[in-house]
Amino acid sequence: MELFGITGTEYIGYLASFMVLVSFTMKDVKKLRMVNMTGCVLFVVYGFLMPTLRVGIPIIIANASILMVNLYYLVKKK
Repeated sequence: MELFGITGTEYIGYLASFMVLVSFTMKDVKKLRMVNMTGCVLFVVYGFLMPTLRVGIPIIIANASILMVNLYYLVKKK
């Protein structure tokens, strides 16, 4: 699927980037972590959708790790 010459995979990457960027504007740490986790999940999906998994592996590993750190601190805080 292409819209304006941009593939669906690229849109997911742009949305993931936007979510991570927005998370840095949050003052509430819980909201920050939730928005950042959304961006991380989108980046993991983006990594799996890359034309070759070899290209997506670093994206998947980095964002899955950040997702786990955010999840750990959200659960620990309760």
